[in-house]
Amino acid sequence: MTDDGRVRCSWAVGRPGPDFDLYRDYHDQEWGRPLRDGVALFERMSLEVFQSGLSWLTILRKRENFRRAFAGFDIEKVAHFTDTDVHRLMADPGIVRNRAKIDATIANARAVAELGTSDELSELLWSFAPPSRPRPADGSEIPSATEESKAIAKELKRRGFRFVGPTTAYALMQATGMVDDHVRDCWVPSPR
Repeated sequence: MTDDGRVRCSWAVGRPGPDFDLYRDYHDQEWGRPLRDGVALFERMSLEVFQSGLSWLTILRKRENFRRAFAGFDIEKVAHFTDTDVHRLMADPGIVRNRAKIDATIANARAVAELGTSDELSELLWSFAPPSRPRPADGSEIPSATEESKAIAKELKRRGFRFVGPTTAYALMQATGMVDDHVRDCWVPSPR
């Protein structure tokens, strides 16, 4: 239970302050809500790539900087980034300056562009969404990867995507409502 009387997933509960507000707002307004817009999916995928091995709070704190640095996650623009852009990004203290993750984000934009339209990314990702299942009782029932996330990762890799393994793919599925991993007592309505 939090100060507003709502029960939330344990990861979204903490001491009041700016960091708590970031987590709570992301949990309450975005996480687990069905997202089908291709550009928004590309942004979430990119943020999940950058989060790998880091705290999600680090990514939330830098989210606006990522949007600025990656041209609002405009797929065509990012797909056309050059070495000059990579050097610019590596020098940008407002984002996570990891060359492999920057290169992966650009490669992933190119892979999305190869699909034809951003809508095709949505269709591809959502084709792996499993049937609805009961919400977990608590965090111990939430897996880090599933057969579906392994299948998405394999297909994305086949299509030239990078840095999107089964665990990152599952985090993307959670973030975009392909699975509902809000705990059973969480106040957020079930999206599916």
